[in-house]
Amino acid sequence: MNIHEYQAKALLKNYGVYVPEGFVADTPEAAIQAAMLVKDKTGIDNWAVKAQIHAGGRGKGGGVKIAKNIEEVQKYAKDILGMNLVTHQTGPQGKKVHKILIEQSIYFPGPSPVKEYYMSILLNRQTGRNIVMYSTEGGMDIEAVAEKTPHLIFTEEIHPGVGIQPFQTKRIAFNLGLEGKAFKQMTKFVEALCTAFEESYATLIEINPVFKTSNDVIIAADAKIALDDNALFKHPEYANLRDFHEEDPTEVEASQQNLNFIKLDGNVGCMVNGAGLAMATMDIIKLSGGEPANFLDVGGSANATTVEAGFKIILKDPKVKAILVNIFGGIVRCDRVASGIVEAYKNVGEIKIPIIVRLQGTNAEKGKKIIDNSGLKVYSAITLQEAADLVKKVVK
Repeated sequence: MNIHEYQAKALLKNYGVYVPEGFVADTPEAAIQAAMLVKDKTGIDNWAVKAQIHAGGRGKGGGVKIAKNIEEVQKYAKDILGMNLVTHQTGPQGKKVHKILIEQSIYFPGPSPVKEYYMSILLNRQTGRNIVMYSTEGGMDIEAVAEKTPHLIFTEEIHPGVGIQPFQTKRIAFNLGLEGKAFKQMTKFVEALCTAFEESYATLIEINPVFKTSNDVIIAADAKIALDDNALFKHPEYANLRDFHEEDPTEVEASQQNLNFIKLDGNVGCMVNGAGLAMATMDIIKLSGGEPANFLDVGGSANATTVEAGFKIILKDPKVKAILVNIFGGIVRCDRVASGIVEAYKNVGEIKIPIIVRLQGTNAEKGKKIIDNSGLKVYSAITLQEAADLVKKVVK
């Protein structure tokens, strides 16, 4: 589950990570009030006005502005709120901005030059351990840094039994070229960030940039956090951070039906019970000349209700030209699934695109007979090859 920058910063602040003072607003009037609150708390009368969407590259798209007075805060708030912000991560369709963050400017005169760094924490799936990834090249896309100057990216692996150690936080600060007060600040920053990652059950924390101010304070100038949905029972309060405006409507609807659904860009919808089988089904579609339009796992106990909900969600995509239902009858019998498919098909109404149903496992033959004798426009298969041949036939 992704959360907004202002939410991520509030979460990090609870763990001792230093973040700029700021407040969220959804109208120009609220933006002015937020700016005055920031000034009262910090004494700073320069502000950053930042669009809040679940995507990076906001500054390049015109979603981040620096205001030097209250009039500019109001102007930028009017410009950004309601805009369709297009970045390299949103795609050409962009995202509508519903909220903005008004926070203190972190650029001010001081004895040392400002610096920007990159830092993230995530799981290294090859070793099964969390790693801190960091670079001196902050403020840039880490993909570009990895491609052009890979030697400027460092990693520090965290042992799950003891957590990040002082010698590791010091090595990070040293590799970033810090010294004195900034060196000590960075070691505390990294330690707090690792604690936040582990205790919030995050799957990703990315700070780009980590900012060294002119008075050698280390601060999270930006923050991106992805939380593990499966661990929300550990922090039920995090469920309130979800913003449905930022998610695909069909994915939201699927989650409300307890379906695991991810929308893709293909022309063949798929409905499967089991994540591994779903991946194999998408491979079948691809190898047969089609393109998967979605990932949809209806779970191990598929029935008429879940199948009907799945059909309705898939059919909302106008690109879908066929649907492949691939069910393994282990926990549930294939004949019961077949009866559920027939019932769901009739409840949905007229379906103008072909549906391929592949049943394998307990009572697969009975299930195939139910599909074949239903009188509906449904193709049945038992083997993967039969399903692949039917996909090739209907796609062409």
